[in-house]
Amino acid sequence: MWIGSAIRKIDGLAASMQEQTNIPGMAVAVVHDGQIVFAKGYGVREVGQPEPVDANTVFQLASLSKPIGATVIAQEVGKGTVAWDTPLITHLPEFALADPYVTQNVTIADMYSHRSGLPDHAGDLLEDLGYDRAYVLSKLKYEPLEPFRAIYHYTNFGITAGAESVARATGVDWETLSERDIYGPLGMSNTSSTFADFEANPDRAVGHVLVDGEYQAKYVRQPDAESPAGGVSSSVTDVATWLAMVLNEGTTADGTQLVDPAALNAALTPHMRSVEGSLIPPSITGRAGFYGYGFNVGNDATGRVRIGHSGAFGLGAGTTFLGIPDLNLGIVVLTNAAPIGAAEALSQEFADLAEFGSIQHDWRPIYAGAFAAGSDPVGSLAGQSAPANPAPAAANSAYVGTYQNDYVGPATVSESGGGLVLTLGPDNQQFPLAHWDGQVFTMVPTGENAPDGSISAVTFETTGETASTMTIEFYNKEGLGVFRR
Repeated sequence: MWIGSAIRKIDGLAASMQEQTNIPGMAVAVVHDGQIVFAKGYGVREVGQPEPVDANTVFQLASLSKPIGATVIAQEVGKGTVAWDTPLITHLPEFALADPYVTQNVTIADMYSHRSGLPDHAGDLLEDLGYDRAYVLSKLKYEPLEPFRAIYHYTNFGITAGAESVARATGVDWETLSERDIYGPLGMSNTSSTFADFEANPDRAVGHVLVDGEYQAKYVRQPDAESPAGGVSSSVTDVATWLAMVLNEGTTADGTQLVDPAALNAALTPHMRSVEGSLIPPSITGRAGFYGYGFNVGNDATGRVRIGHSGAFGLGAGTTFLGIPDLNLGIVVLTNAAPIGAAEALSQEFADLAEFGSIQHDWRPIYAGAFAAGSDPVGSLAGQSAPANPAPAAANSAYVGTYQNDYVGPATVSESGGGLVLTLGPDNQQFPLAHWDGQVFTMVPTGENAPDGSISAVTFETTGETASTMTIEFYNKEGLGVFRR
């Protein structure tokens, strides 16, 4: 192995990555044989400000929260509070999905391996509108289901539902449980599952997005609704402390058995073949990627098992960790910029150097290409020019009123300044409607799931001189975007 040599090359890898991508800040840590052997920050916490990133700077982890949460559950499995195969309704009796059989039988394990049958990213658009965790979970029953335990669909709120059932079993909320079971015992003093704690930390990295080729601190991502799936904030040192425990089969640096090995190993065992989120793009290796319980699991060219997970907020966070249990070796990379594959590429470069002595593939363009689609605008009209001679709309009064939708909630169309405005969500988010053609208008959706340039068609159907239905394309992927008077 070339582990020492690989560690000595991290500074150069990080410097070249920042020079190549202009990512404002990143932090890197390496663990080996239960110890943190490298931890360092690079760049700045916020563009235009002098404060540097260091090993204790707090980043939003996004979906790197999932494996951390899985170890919280493994802790409770080891205690006998729950089992991985405990049905959600055992402790969360109000939970329901569209199929009564699935409602009765879906387990914590099903949710943490993304095999419940829920559609990909079910519920995320409701979070973007400002709905809280309880509301979103209560609306999953309207989502159409794929065959149970047969298809992998990545779902933040499936994970969140599983976590909520465990928290309910313990009698404390998820955020308290995570602190009690994992963060506190490991001394992860810069780690929290609440956005308020992240905001209150003066040494925090601000999220950035690219605007006309330059990084800007433009958005704020508030992920409390899906905290078990994406709401953890932490420093690279704290995440490395956690990873060392995972690679040591649940044992801490001082020899304490924190998490039951059998419960933890269940999470690190493949349970579903994954389509996205694989450790290495399958086109490079020809090997399938798998998902355990909150962990990606795969193999490298030597046959060694690799575990890992990435986190991606389109509004400004790209994170990853990669572990090789056979070598008791792992790397954590956190960045304060929208995901472009930089964290993943650097982690693969390090793993290659440590395991093979040289970088085996040109990982940077590989991962940049894999992540590029995530920033593509959504909507059938995105990138199109409005018709030069559109058919006229009806009078504004035909569309004004309140429309009902069991999933998204009520929508109000009102007249303002001679135009129409659509109001949605508990925070009364407003979206101006621009006429496109005939009964079709457009709106510009916002939030984590609406990359810049996205446009949603808003189509009305009229009965006489009054609109009776309104279909918002952005919410209609699963047929849930039809609003009625």
